[in-house]
Amino acid sequence: MPPVSARHGIAATSQRLASEVARDILREGGSAVDAALAANAMLSLIEPHMCGPGGDLFAIVWDPTTRGLHGLNASGRAPRGQTLAALKSRLGDAACIPFHGAHSITVPGAVRGWQALHERFGRLPLARVYAPVIAHAARGVEIGPATASWWYHAAQAVQNAGLGDFASGFAATFLPGGAAPVAGATFRNPALGATYAALAARGFDDFYRGELGARLGAALAAAGSRITAEDLASASAEWVTPIGTDYRGYQVHELPPNGQGLAVLQMLNMLETLPLARYSPTSPDWWHAFTEVKKLAFEDRARYYADPTQADVPIAALTDKTYAHARAARIGPRADDAPRPGVVLGGDTTYLCVADRDGMMVSLIQSIFQGFGAGLAPADLGFALQCRGAGFSLDAAHPNAYAPGKRPFHTIIPAFVTRDGAPHMALGVMGGDVQPQGQVQVLVNHLDFGLDIAAAGAAPRMRHDSLNAPNLARASDGGVLLHEAGFTPELLAALATRGHRLEPASHPVLHFMGGYQALRRVADGWEAASETRFDGAAVGL
Repeated sequence: MPPVSARHGIAATSQRLASEVARDILREGGSAVDAALAANAMLSLIEPHMCGPGGDLFAIVWDPTTRGLHGLNASGRAPRGQTLAALKSRLGDAACIPFHGAHSITVPGAVRGWQALHERFGRLPLARVYAPVIAHAARGVEIGPATASWWYHAAQAVQNAGLGDFASGFAATFLPGGAAPVAGATFRNPALGATYAALAARGFDDFYRGELGARLGAALAAAGSRITAEDLASASAEWVTPIGTDYRGYQVHELPPNGQGLAVLQMLNMLETLPLARYSPTSPDWWHAFTEVKKLAFEDRARYYADPTQADVPIAALTDKTYAHARAARIGPRADDAPRPGVVLGGDTTYLCVADRDGMMVSLIQSIFQGFGAGLAPADLGFALQCRGAGFSLDAAHPNAYAPGKRPFHTIIPAFVTRDGAPHMALGVMGGDVQPQGQVQVLVNHLDFGLDIAAAGAAPRMRHDSLNAPNLARASDGGVLLHEAGFTPELLAALATRGHRLEPASHPVLHFMGGYQALRRVADGWEAASETRFDGAAVGL
């Protein structure tokens, strides 16, 4: 299926209804940011296992007025009153912070992110931006087949975690009639609609300091979280300068750590040294090179990536081309079963992208981490709280070690591509560890192999998974190379001959291959594509 084209604005999300809502906001004169916020709100209704007010947010905005990029980090922090020693005492003998339960909850940053975006780039009042989600939350939305499958598996994980009363609000909100909604069912969430109505009426600050904040704080305290009213009140979003690298004449931009966008830049810098023009999407040389640079980048990710306000993250050294070339020289003809980090001197998700008639482009990603986050969903608020604290290390010597008021390693990464100072493409690929891997595959498919942005995302994917660590802030190893259907037996045999362990991606959650959306500036407007693995769509006007 080719990309969708439009002249006056376009949106691509993982749910058709969310894309249509974004289009309607654009039609009424809203900015790309207004449309993105409306779409994000709709996604929190239709995909509550993946995103919502209880999560974090990152965004990159192309501002046509200044002809520049603006990065936003709206990730929340650990409780300021809990030390690493106190947390480890509460965890007992656990080797890492579990995804489910109170220990993994960090302060939600998404609402502060929405506030920062709307204050800087919004045009329409919040009452108009949130009118669609308020209305649909009351009358209900139809659940698509891919969404129903994800919902079911995510709900099973929460139920199997043995959370007891902790998850009672989750069941009341997200398991109508005691079960996950099936494909074609209508799902209603009036509590979520009321939350957005409160934001529209009283402003975003209410979520942290007002009535909503008080109710959220009470739910956190009852669940055993150490997040306090002071933690909520001090929540903030930070405008940051994107980092980037030149790749084949294009400039690829990511946000700096505490996210993992740096891994995309490292992988591209290494791939740039290889003759990809001689390869193809079905070449064993390409897939071998991809897997090996992933291992090397993820070794560095595990060693160096952390909150740069509380750790020394050597971003310049890790993105240096000379460093990348030295790392790429390690790649041999066979799979490396023992990659190591380099020596330098001195971590479930919704992605969307929107462009408006004035040329503003938004690349936005929002998440509560694992399906339904920590499993805590205050029934009177209508959303689940994220489990981003599971991205921390419990090793006090590690740059990503848990600390009071610190932001954890983050997996969600929006991306943006420019060329000669002009916007080219906004893109993202959802899915934990697969995000940098998916972005690199899409970019190579488009920039090296010449596929259009829809075909670049629809092409079969592979995903390298490590086997040696308990959480997503992990290193790499020989691991396993998971592959979707669509690869020839000859290609898979050639990779096995090179020492790669291969397995089919058979489980819809454990072997997730990502969810992709993108939009691209073209001469007469825009084109966009939405992930065929989801219930999404690209729509324009």
